Amino acid sequence: MSNKILVTYATRSGSTAGVAEAIGKTLADSGAQVDVRPMQDVKDLTPYQAVVAGSAIQDGKWLPEAMRFLDTNQVALAQKPFAAFLVCMTLAMKNAVNHRVVEDWLEPVRARVKPVSEGFFAGTLDINRIPSLRQRIMYRISVALGVWDVGDHRDWNAIHRWASSLVAQFNR
Repeated sequence: MSNKILVTYATRSGSTAGVAEAIGKTLADSGAQVDVRPMQDVKDLTPYQAVVAGSAIQDGKWLPEAMRFLDTNQVALAQKPFAAFLVCMTLAMKNAVNHRVVEDWLEPVRARVKPVSEGFFAGTLDINRIPSLRQRIMYRISVALGVWDVGDHRDWNAIHRWASSLVAQFNR
């Protein structure tokens, strides 16, 4: 096994891919060898010393392809340091009371593989990139009601801080 770290992700509109790229860059800047890949492109975890996996959230859940990745690789992931993150618009909601439910959305992940660290990040809201007409309408109504704003809500400093903390977690 090498000292390479895999950062892998499942995304719908690209926001989670951007978070994964930022995590990968932070890890690489700390001296690690890093591959950043969509989950569907990952076939073998053997070359990696550690894995960081993240998914966009849809209806309070990791995306189906992300859950398939965990199911397919559960044994391999349990044998190496594993960190998980999610990206969701709930964390961009103006009413912070709604933020409390987000940690529960990683419970199905924890049931498969226990992460050494968990990251929770807001995403971006670009209504034109939402594939479902029903969801586009729902988001437009929510924006009109002031639930959240259109735009990029990712906190790059928080993402980089979390990624930096993984170096110590992975070297234990």
